[in-house]
Amino acid sequence: MDRKPPESLRLFYALWPDQATRAALGVLQAELQGRKTLHGNLHVTLAFLGLQPAERLPSLRQILATLPSMEMTLVIDRIGYFPRHRIAWAGLNEIPENLSLLQRSLSEALVQNEFTFDRQPRFKPHITLARDAAVPPQRPFEAIHWRVDHLALVQSSTEAEGVGYRVLASRRLNAAG
Repeated sequence: MDRKPPESLRLFYALWPDQATRAALGVLQAELQGRKTLHGNLHVTLAFLGLQPAERLPSLRQILATLPSMEMTLVIDRIGYFPRHRIAWAGLNEIPENLSLLQRSLSEALVQNEFTFDRQPRFKPHITLARDAAVPPQRPFEAIHWRVDHLALVQSSTEAEGVGYRVLASRRLNAAG
């Protein structure tokens, strides 16, 4: 009897922006040349998990639920470029301690639960604005103050019209929210 291999999902954990933040990021995107990220796909990746067996979703949801609650505002005040992958991005000149704490807590929980994931030697939070992009213009812009309130477990899939993201689970990050 042939047994079908377990279904795998391409997953990541991310900070998920509100509509006002997405709109402000869209203004930054307007000047870029390249394949722009859809507004509904804008996010900050905390941990990229790659392909994971679908039966492990309950554990991943539990990790999401047990991460610490905290207040956090990200000040998006720089535009950058990863030349190797031709990615234009928006990011932060200063990483808030709470963001580093959240990312470390998530990484530790994934290790404790024996998940494989893309462990970066140094966390570089950014929002991909465009792929196959030209070097973005370096001009001053008004910083975007994003009061982060949603943390999500997201599935990535390739669709005919491009990459699609589906939030599988999310929670409020701040205790008061």
